[in-house]
Amino acid sequence: MELKTKNLDIQETQDIVFLNIIDAAKERIDPGEKIIIKKSDYSYSSSAVLTKGLVKQGFIGIPLEKSKHYNHLENEMVEVFPDVNTELAQISKKKIDGKILTKEEITKFVGGIINGNIDSVIISSFLTTTQILGTSTKEIEYLTRAMAETGTMIRFDKGPIMDVHSIGGVPGNKTALLTIPIVASAGLYIPKTSSRAITSPAGTADVVEVISPVDFSPEKLKEIVKTTGGCLAWSGVLNLSPADEKIVEVERRLHIDPEPIILASVLSKKYAMGSEFLLIDIPMGDGTKINSWESARKLASNFTELGSSLGMHVEVAVTYGGQPIGNAVGPALEAREALRALEGKQTGSLTEKAIGLAAILLELGKKVEVGKGKSMARDILESGKALEKFREIIAAQGGQADVKPDEIPLGEFRETILSEDSGYITKVDNSTIVQVAKILGTPFDKGAGLLLNYKVGDRVEKDDVIVELYAESKERLLSAKRFLDYNRIFQTEGMILKRFPGLRVI
Repeated sequence: MELKTKNLDIQETQDIVFLNIIDAAKERIDPGEKIIIKKSDYSYSSSAVLTKGLVKQGFIGIPLEKSKHYNHLENEMVEVFPDVNTELAQISKKKIDGKILTKEEITKFVGGIINGNIDSVIISSFLTTTQILGTSTKEIEYLTRAMAETGTMIRFDKGPIMDVHSIGGVPGNKTALLTIPIVASAGLYIPKTSSRAITSPAGTADVVEVISPVDFSPEKLKEIVKTTGGCLAWSGVLNLSPADEKIVEVERRLHIDPEPIILASVLSKKYAMGSEFLLIDIPMGDGTKINSWESARKLASNFTELGSSLGMHVEVAVTYGGQPIGNAVGPALEAREALRALEGKQTGSLTEKAIGLAAILLELGKKVEVGKGKSMARDILESGKALEKFREIIAAQGGQADVKPDEIPLGEFRETILSEDSGYITKVDNSTIVQVAKILGTPFDKGAGLLLNYKVGDRVEKDDVIVELYAESKERLLSAKRFLDYNRIFQTEGMILKRFPGLRVI
């Protein structure tokens, strides 16, 4: 059928257009079904949202960004019809049936994601099946290569190219802001690209974006790395593994992160970046993605094996993830904490973890003998060279190179949480912290988050301020406070866990 375009002033991240419910019924188009929108010179597909009043009969509503992208004029005539391509859906069904996908099938499926020929329902079913049934080693390799090779492949003139990546799962993991400048200060090339947060309160890109742009063209990124030896950039705009960003959108809504997709997501982008030596950080502990040595060893083995098949030397560091790294959780708070650590004004788990990771990279890059990397990394950090290099990188990226930690703005709505007991902290609940941070507005509200004033092993007295909450809206702050009325971040030695009539557990 032929419809007139109506450009809608709607901001929408999902790949959708709007049809009047009567027009949709004529073509038997169901809600969420993929449809083809055909112009005179090209066509594209989107998912249909049906409406009674937003779009009149005889019109198709196009969100503003999509309209600009496809150069739609107001009242432009387009042809609209159902997308009858069922081949891609059958590939997903084959996976649901527990069968092994071929290289050609996986390549077609990834292409369908990129071209918008697969809707979020099919992607969701693929991800859920992968979470439950897993994949073969070859399927992961095919998926990784397809995700990388359908996007931009960046190659640098000099090397070796070092890289480090954390699989996430532990709050406050802003170590890259220290590790990258330490390694770059030693003369190694380490172009760090990362995605935004998926299941955590803040990804590296979310934190760096507080003080610097993170979206660059491949040419600009290569220029930054050539000048400074490193970068702290967002992978999305580089078109590295373009299917990954669409997969991440669905993962975020499903609150899942299947292990095979973790492998393909990480290594497709590192393969596309030309990484030669890659260090994978696997945080392990309660409330993280990995909570046992058995799971850590299995994932580590899969990373090294897959990396080898792609021509990369991959090493894995299993790190402590039983509580947040540092004390700050949330983009602006973490940026402040990282700067303080670079200035030498804050030590602890953040500094020690960053030094440990940098040490391995320095040894892999043959800048120091095996076993002496920690000493070199610590010297670079404590001498101020890492801070100098960090500011150099931020300046090259067009950011606030001279910003002071206290100049980074935080959410204006604040609340303190007091300890209900006295005793030693025996546990910090990562899962509760993540939930609170998201209620407060992270990662999208940069000034939102929480500051932990105590960690495991610390002594706390009743009515001490144990947590500080920050939000950019009063409603979010109140919601987080209500959540904490029934959920604890800390467990203290000697506290009553639960009271039942006739029974006391001390």
